[in-house]
Amino acid sequence: MAKIPDKPQDVFVELTQDYVKAWGKELVSIVLYGSGAGGSYIKRKSDINFLIVVTNKGIDKLDGILSIVKYWQKRRVAIPLVMTREFIEKSLDSYPIEFLNMKNSHILIYGEDVLGRLRFKPEDLRLQIEKELKGKLILLRSGYLEMAGSARQLGQLISRSFTAFISIFNALIYLKQESLPQQRRDTIKEVASLFKVDAETFLLCADIKEGVDKLSGREVVIVFKKYLQEIENICNIVDTL
Repeated sequence: MAKIPDKPQDVFVELTQDYVKAWGKELVSIVLYGSGAGGSYIKRKSDINFLIVVTNKGIDKLDGILSIVKYWQKRRVAIPLVMTREFIEKSLDSYPIEFLNMKNSHILIYGEDVLGRLRFKPEDLRLQIEKELKGKLILLRSGYLEMAGSARQLGQLISRSFTAFISIFNALIYLKQESLPQQRRDTIKEVASLFKVDAETFLLCADIKEGVDKLSGREVVIVFKKYLQEIENICNIVDTL
């Protein structure tokens, strides 16, 4: 049975060797991003996420890493994102939130720090923030109706949706200042300070996400309703930016 690593750093050397062997000079960089880079990795619960940057020639050689990807999946390493420098640079206007959060929580383990030099246009971020917030608000309302007020299911919905909102909050903070928090609770406190958002509601959602809450079923339903209200409040704030 493949060994599940205690922490992402345990796989760096072996994984790098595998991809260097597969791609050689076509490999530009390997970057850890997400919870493993931001300090919130939980063994057997969190995936280990890598961005692999290759040359234009290397992107056409995906067949050469099929067995490598399959092996590392067994060790709780997610299927890597494989991109070229050009693809990243030309996608910053379409996916600024995703690349901003990757830049904010990443560890370079091989090659060139492609993410470190990225810059984002405020207008691109604001537009995607609005789109993501409103789309997710609609889905949360639909989820509430579908789950007919079930506390257990609403708690699960909070847990599934929460990480995406932290990414959006980081983008909102970036509109005010370029330095971003590394931990989700610090992100909540910072966005609450900058935009007059109710931090307590989102901190309770963080408890639910992390499985450390001691809320009754009735209290979970109340938190979910406040969650909806606060997301709508943030939508209104973004409309004025």
